[in-house]
Formats: sequence, C-alpha cells, structure tokens
Amino acid sequence: MRVIAEERKQKTDQLLYSLPITTTQVIVGKYLALLVVYMIPLCIVAVYPLIFSQFGDVYLLTSYGSMLAFFIMGAALIALGVFISSLTDNQGFAAGIGIAVILLNYYSVSLSEYISTTAFGSVAAICVIILALGAVIKHLTKNENLAYGVCFVLIASIAITCFMDSTKFEGLLPGIMTSLSLFDRFSGFVNGVFDMTSIVYYASVIVFFLFLSIQSLEKRRYN
Repeated sequence: MRVIAEERKQKTDQLLYSLPITTTQVIVGKYLALLVVYMIPLCIVAVYPLIFSQFGDVYLLTSYGSMLAFFIMGAALIALGVFISSLTDNQGFAAGIGIAVILLNYYSVSLSEYISTTAFGSVAAICVIILALGAVIKHLTKNENLAYGVCFVLIASIAITCFMDSTKFEGLLPGIMTSLSLFDRFSGFVNGVFDMTSIVYYASVIVFFLFLSIQSLEKRRYN
C-alpha cells in the first residue's frame, strides 16, 4: 500500500489512472487501507480495560468511548495526511508538512491565548488565511479566475462586515482556533462526556479532506 506522494514519485500513479475504477474509489481504498493499519494497535489496546477490570474498578463505557473518539480523531488526521500527500510527489516533504499541521492543530488552543483579540488583528489574520485558501484553490483547479473570485468575495464580505460592525471580529480568531482544534474536542471524551457534536465535526473533517484529495487527484489525472 503506497501513499499518493510515493505513487507520484515512482510514477506508478499512471497505473491507477488506467484501471477501470474511479478516482473516488482510489482515494477511499487507500484511506481505508490506512485505517486498517491504524486500527491494529488500537485493537490490542482495547483489550487492556478488560484486563485491568479484573484487578479493580474500570469505567468501561468511558474507556471504550474514549477509544472510539481517539479512533475517529485519528481517522480525521489520516484524511488530512492523505490530502497533503496528494499535493506533492515528495513523501518526506508531505510527512513533514503533515506533522507541522498536526502540531499546529494540537497547540492551537494554547497559541490562541497569545493571539491578538482586537478586531484589526483578527481581520488581518483572516485575510491571510483567505489568501492561502485562494492559493490552494488555484493549485487544485488551475483556474486563476476562480481563485481570485473566491478571495475577492470573501475579503469584500469581511470588509463590509467590519465597516458595519467591527466589534464582531473582536476575539474571533482565537475562538476559531479553539473551535477547529481536533485534540481539544477529544478531552471531553476522556472526562466521560460523549459529545456527538465532536463526532459530527470529526466526520465533517474526514469528508472534507477526502473530497479535496479526490479533486487533487482528478486534476492530475486529466492533466
């Protein structure tokens, strides 16, 4: 089983394009294969609560609920890694970027405490994020007009909103960083709270990045 970056480096991705399967099936197949590898150690760990329960009190619902949440969180991170892998033919570079993004997400809650809560700081940071989004759209679609159009609409919307009521942006960026943290949502499960909104969030992240991976592979396939 090869990740997409390795397929592109070895030029074996051309074989994938010649197979009678869709790009969606290729991405989903690779993603499921990664999930199986990820599940192997988790299946071993799942035996531990049963063993420990023989020697003391173990809250099995909390233990297995946390394991389920850990699996879904890991599945979301794997989907992110698949997308990053689809953007480059350098497996080492993809791994490095993936680790950096995961660490940034892990420390996002702590970093949010040092981010400016002023409206100007939030607007400036959001504009930078929009420009980065435009670069990703341009890379995936090779359509400059679409990328510029999306950036223009989003920045114009922010400018209009800021002009009407700039107080809406106060503390917005730290709040977004906290809300997007995959790891911060996991802490609730460890404390015995099974939060369905977090599960839905993880599932949304999985679907979103798999969709982007499919679009990235489709672009290369038809180029």
